[in-house]
Amino acid sequence: MASIVKRGKAYRAQVSLYKNGKHQKLSKTFQTKKEAELWSLEMEIAKGGGKELVHRMTTFADFFETWMYLVKAKDVKETTFQNYLQASQIIKKLFKDIRLKDLNDIVVQQKIDEYAKTHSRKTTHGLLAKIKTSLHDAYARGYIANDFSKLLKTRGEVLPKRNKALSITNLRKLRKHLLTHPQDEFNLLVLLALETGMRRGELLALRPDSLYMYGIKVRHSISPTSEDTSLKTLSAKRDVSINKEVYELIAKIPIKDTGYIFSFGGFKQSERLADLLDSLEIPRTTFHGLRDTHASFLFSQDIDIAYVSQRLGHNNIQTTQNYYLELMPEKKHQQDADALNLLNSL
Repeated sequence: MASIVKRGKAYRAQVSLYKNGKHQKLSKTFQTKKEAELWSLEMEIAKGGGKELVHRMTTFADFFETWMYLVKAKDVKETTFQNYLQASQIIKKLFKDIRLKDLNDIVVQQKIDEYAKTHSRKTTHGLLAKIKTSLHDAYARGYIANDFSKLLKTRGEVLPKRNKALSITNLRKLRKHLLTHPQDEFNLLVLLALETGMRRGELLALRPDSLYMYGIKVRHSISPTSEDTSLKTLSAKRDVSINKEVYELIAKIPIKDTGYIFSFGGFKQSERLADLLDSLEIPRTTFHGLRDTHASFLFSQDIDIAYVSQRLGHNNIQTTQNYYLELMPEKKHQQDADALNLLNSL
């Protein structure tokens, strides 16, 4: 049975719980006796209905970690699970000893807003998505009283995009340098990224049998955080054509002891690319920015978006439109001029 004790001007309600041979108590303090009685009644009804009240004493950090290993580890790829491991460490720091019974939308939102002060909106959104999924599961299991996950919002600064596409002028300048200096294996890796729009992991996973006349079979991807080399989606499995000159350069690269064409280089391709671009006086972008450059160049040449989407290995055209449909500066200027000419002709 529940007990209610007056403490000063407040009322402390306490419900006895019994599970697995152990007695525990669930308690909460209220300003009025009526509120305490109502809560006690709800808890007793929940006990009778089989709600897992004992689990509500668990800290959210502990619940998330357990849920992550028991549920998500079996549902996601190893590379994705690594993201959950990182999220678990962040949640431990943010929520500390806060228990499931004390969670509500205000408490969680405050913690998310705290995190957002030092992280981008995109990073914050990724963390919140994992938290919301775990809270929804906790509610379904009776560990929290309400499913307030839909009330939580992503906030945070929208940082400038780091992996910006190069202009056509700088694309030509970089490509010319790469073709005239093929003795540096890294140059060929950058060249292939520009020519195909392939992801870094897909390029590093290339083996001799990945090449065909004249193209590349994309079947695997290398990650610095996992030994799993499978592709994330079925659409990522694709064949990408390349021109004869690039094919012949790639085919001449000595195969490494690992069986791969390219060295992993400590996965510091973006750092090496920054040095290369600086030496050529080209504005910096990330290694992933080469993929953006490839897509943007094809768009600027009016290549059909369905083909570009397939070449990039996207699930659907909408993904391509959302993330890669950015005009290069030269193309934008031409579009501006064309639009003005149409208006002037009215």
